[in-house]
Amino acid sequence: MAQRSVEDEQPPGYRGLILDFVGVLTEGVRESIAAWALAEGLDADAWRRTLTTDPVVRRLYTELELGRLPQAEWNARTGAVLGVDGDNLMGRAWAAVRPATEMVRFAREARRAGYTVALLSNSFGLDPYDPYGATGVWELFDVAVVSEREGIAKPDPTIYRTVLDRMGLAAASCVFVDDQPANLLPAAELGITTVLADGLPGTVGHLARLLGLDPGSPATEPVVAAGSDAARP
Repeated sequence: MAQRSVEDEQPPGYRGLILDFVGVLTEGVRESIAAWALAEGLDADAWRRTLTTDPVVRRLYTELELGRLPQAEWNARTGAVLGVDGDNLMGRAWAAVRPATEMVRFAREARRAGYTVALLSNSFGLDPYDPYGATGVWELFDVAVVSEREGIAKPDPTIYRTVLDRMGLAAASCVFVDDQPANLLPAAELGITTVLADGLPGTVGHLARLLGLDPGSPATEPVVAAGSDAARP
């Protein structure tokens, strides 16, 4: 069930919605990457296992998030570890990932209703593969804060302050949605209301109630969010 940092009763006057990307605005990540791995002659779990347990690839991924390593170089070096062609590796692995339709509709609805909508995302590179462009979500946002461009990444508190500054809003007037509990903690400590996209139905309906939007509209039906950390690149 979606969670937040304060009680649901008597919500404050929210004015901003901050959204993570993977696991919030995407779906089918785990299945798509597993299918790609099998097509490459790897086992279905090879991507997740390599990116989360190989110390060299973990370090490379951290550098990628912070904009210190170009995606093309990450592709080549990680492809060598996996034993596959590194050319546009990220783009090939992510080719079948889809936007999370209900959350995308909700973001549009919130923006039409006058909320400032922001992206707060840890990047996995923008060139040659732009995951935000590939899923068509750039146009959803008034503000986009991506770790590659900032040189800082969640859960560093600085990046949360950055998004608030660019939105021109106080922490208490914003709601932040992420699929990683560790990324919600710094936001809650700043006074942002937090919602965990935990992969269970009800996240969009819960957000609709928080923001006072019509829970019966197509944009606010329950959503099944994409997989959590195991599905991440």
